[in-house]
Amino acid sequence: MNEILLAEPRGFCAGVDRAIDIVEHALAKFGRPIYVRHEIVHNTYVVDDLKSKGAIFIEDLSDVPPGATLIFSAHGVSLAVQQEAERRGFRIFDATCPLVSKVHVELAKLHKEGYEFIMIGHKGHPEVEGTMGQLDSGIHLVEDAEDVGRVQPAQVEKLAVVTQTTLSVDDAAEILAAVKARFPMVREPKQQDICYATQNRQDAVKLLIPQVDVVIVVGSPTSSNSNRLRELADRMGTPGYMVDSAAELDPAWFEGRQKIGLTAGASAPDVLVQAVIARLRDLGAVSVRTLDGIQETIKFPMPKGLKNDSHTETGDTYN
Repeated sequence: MNEILLAEPRGFCAGVDRAIDIVEHALAKFGRPIYVRHEIVHNTYVVDDLKSKGAIFIEDLSDVPPGATLIFSAHGVSLAVQQEAERRGFRIFDATCPLVSKVHVELAKLHKEGYEFIMIGHKGHPEVEGTMGQLDSGIHLVEDAEDVGRVQPAQVEKLAVVTQTTLSVDDAAEILAAVKARFPMVREPKQQDICYATQNRQDAVKLLIPQVDVVIVVGSPTSSNSNRLRELADRMGTPGYMVDSAAELDPAWFEGRQKIGLTAGASAPDVLVQAVIARLRDLGAVSVRTLDGIQETIKFPMPKGLKNDSHTETGDTYN
């Protein structure tokens, strides 16, 4: 092993940055504990760090005491969860990624126009549960092209597609093609639902893979977009491994490998990447080189009630 090649971009996206900031600002303003429904983002290190600062992660709102501060995770929640939280009288801050919220808004708008929906996504993922939970009925989940053949909408004149934001771009395109083949009049999203960060990280790995002998993805097992990066390496014929921390690196992965590719999912902090680099140096890596790639400048605003006037926000802001 003589060189580490770093994909660019990698690691935190604007939605993850914002979600973590919301929890930390809430802790600073209201004190501990702050309750968070579901992991704020799917990364073990981030969740453990916030726990140490006073965040309590819950799945059931009955575990939140009256009058407490509650934050919804970056993945979004169903209308039922929103309504229950309001009924219980919590102080609520919504850390749902604005790109996920855009999908929710589009759903509500088209639903009023009489549309049914096909959602491309992974069953059980909290983002999928939150998006499908925006409607009482008329939304059908498909995980692969075979599922498309089993969908039985009540009508096909008004049928629209939405997707989970953290899917494989290639997989989503394949499933969308199957949907269009079966339902030629289907309405596609105005813009691709798959978020810019997921797209950029997958594109960066596609550029990385031909230049390396093995790919390491820093990310937690629950992180959808991290899993997609690892699968992309395997699909392109290069061994890919995902690690939650440097301690999970197996020296056997690098035997006879000269160039090591390294990236990180959108919920993985750079401190973990740096720890992996340090471990790879211990194992014999001599140099580190960052590949050219897109520079992301998007910054999402904080919700009302948590804005810190002394904090200077930089980059492009999207509402």
